[in-house]
Amino acid sequence: MNQNPKIAIIGGSGLYSMAGLQDCQTIDLNTPYGKPSTPVVTGTLEGKSVAFLARHGKGHFISPSEVPYQANIYALKSIGVERVVSISACGSLREDFVPGEIVIPDQLMDFTHQRPRSFFRDGMVVHISVADPFCPELSKHVYQAVVDAGGNAHANGALITIEGPRFSTRAESNTFRSWGMSIINMSTAPEAFLAREAEMCYAVMNHVTDYDVWHISEQAVTVDMVIDILNRNTGLAQQAVRELVKGLGEERTCMCGSALATAMITDPDAIPPDTKDRLGLLIGKYLI
Repeated sequence: MNQNPKIAIIGGSGLYSMAGLQDCQTIDLNTPYGKPSTPVVTGTLEGKSVAFLARHGKGHFISPSEVPYQANIYALKSIGVERVVSISACGSLREDFVPGEIVIPDQLMDFTHQRPRSFFRDGMVVHISVADPFCPELSKHVYQAVVDAGGNAHANGALITIEGPRFSTRAESNTFRSWGMSIINMSTAPEAFLAREAEMCYAVMNHVTDYDVWHISEQAVTVDMVIDILNRNTGLAQQAVRELVKGLGEERTCMCGSALATAMITDPDAIPPDTKDRLGLLIGKYLI
């Protein structure tokens, strides 16, 4: 296994075959929350160890509501990952966010309703701070990497995650626009919140594939439209990942690595032993 991959990419399996990725190994992991979507692939890129995980499984067979988000984040944490970059498709809710462009959002609204949103339950309460749900430092690096790779990028915007797997109605899409949302997808929540609970930096590289269904002069979103843009942007995503890994320093300067320090409210002596065991990877350093 590659030693200590500090950064992980969650996205499509096409990223595993990027030029320059060497020494690939596959790690079949299990977690207290079950198995992750796929075994984790590690490799060396630009001289650094990197981990890759296909969120929807190899062949894209896992529905957004059925993605094992807890297991995915826990598995990456268990091999030493500190930074996570999500690469996903999104619909644009703004005229100026054009299909083919990349958005690195700075805000997130969770409009899902079927997904476990936290690691903490069964006798332990944690109130994690997510006023700024994406790591500003990592997001800045992702934006610069996309620009350096030749992409047209936006370094702001509010992302709304819907339950899916269906696309929005026109009424829903226009409502989200009236709320000030910029882009829409089906995968970032609760992934971003779980990463914060695991004290990992998290940022999103969203590929705009369509105008959702609100834009009356454009065709309503279809699967074919999404796949077409993603296929065209695969090379851009791969180059951006290379630029990101090359330019990212080893040490984190943000506050993500200590997010739990002021978030745990339960008396350690009141936490049930089974819960302590399950959460040891996340809270162990605070219980010493």
